[in-house]
Amino acid sequence: MASVVFDKATRIYPGTTTPAVDKLDLVVNDGEFLVLVGPSGCGKSTSLRMLAGLEEIDNGRILIGDRDVTNVAPKDRDIAMVFQSYALYPHMTVAENMGFALKIAGTSKEERDRRVLEAAKLLDLEPYLERKPKALSGGQRQRVAMGRAIVREPQVFLMDEPLSNLDAKLRVATRTQIAALQRRLGITTVYVTHDQVEAMTMGDRVAVLKDGLLQQVDTPRNLYDNPANAFVAGFIGSPAMNLLTAPVSGGIAKLGSLSIPVPAHAGNTVTVGIRPESFTPAADGFHVLVEVVEELGADAFVYGKPADPTVKFAFSAEEAQVIVRWDPKNPPEPGTTVSVVANPAEIHLFDATSGERLK
Repeated sequence: MASVVFDKATRIYPGTTTPAVDKLDLVVNDGEFLVLVGPSGCGKSTSLRMLAGLEEIDNGRILIGDRDVTNVAPKDRDIAMVFQSYALYPHMTVAENMGFALKIAGTSKEERDRRVLEAAKLLDLEPYLERKPKALSGGQRQRVAMGRAIVREPQVFLMDEPLSNLDAKLRVATRTQIAALQRRLGITTVYVTHDQVEAMTMGDRVAVLKDGLLQQVDTPRNLYDNPANAFVAGFIGSPAMNLLTAPVSGGIAKLGSLSIPVPAHAGNTVTVGIRPESFTPAADGFHVLVEVVEELGADAFVYGKPADPTVKFAFSAEEAQVIVRWDPKNPPEPGTTVSVVANPAEIHLFDATSGERLK
């Protein structure tokens, strides 16, 4: 096994001036499951491909263990990659697909068969070893792709959105299987996804990227409870954190009828972050005009607009809504107005200009 180090690693694509990945400093510990997450175009897949050797590095370096692999060919990096598209050979059986890389490497047939059988047992693929990929479901094909990586016994697994071709129910089941399998094998894993729920449920730590820049890397719980800036706050969590702009006067930010103490170094305006579950109904609080109620059985979520027109969203968008978690047994009707207050201990404050955390 081995750690992975991105040391100010930068990638600038030809014909562009803005780096796709900009001075990435990141350490993945030996045996850790680290998830790279962010919106489309943030640089997460480019970072993974730099680690795999599929993208050149314009500045900085990458280490696997104590070895600088910046200029090492992909085949010599001792990594195994699982792709979004499975990339299975249609004319080969499951066993042949899983053992193909070993065959090319000159591994003996006995050793190949042993490793393939071990991986098949881990992945519940034993009954399918003689089948062709076309006779498998999407989830089974993804497990074959995993098996092909496992038999190589690499130092590092790289996974590029491996679940995005699966349906919603199978994604949930497969993500728990991958996380459990990684913990069993103890192989350092870098996993790329745009799905923050996947990131939060699978990773030992999660690295959030935006516009090629690392925003924060931390455990899922710390990312959720202590986001470093307004972008991380709004990106991590489902439903998303409410981010609203509030004027400051005399050390108090006013959000409708809510009064929120702010640090002395806050400016004239702050961004207030409140998670949907941090709101509670109250007789006189922050008024929300209900537009839609999502009833999910064990939960209900109210989506609406601030009843006070002076309250603005931090990130202007026509579709922006205030989201409140509600008692599913007593949801309000669309078109009505509800009044809520927020738990002071769970209110997040961010600089209105830089987005950096104030409290």
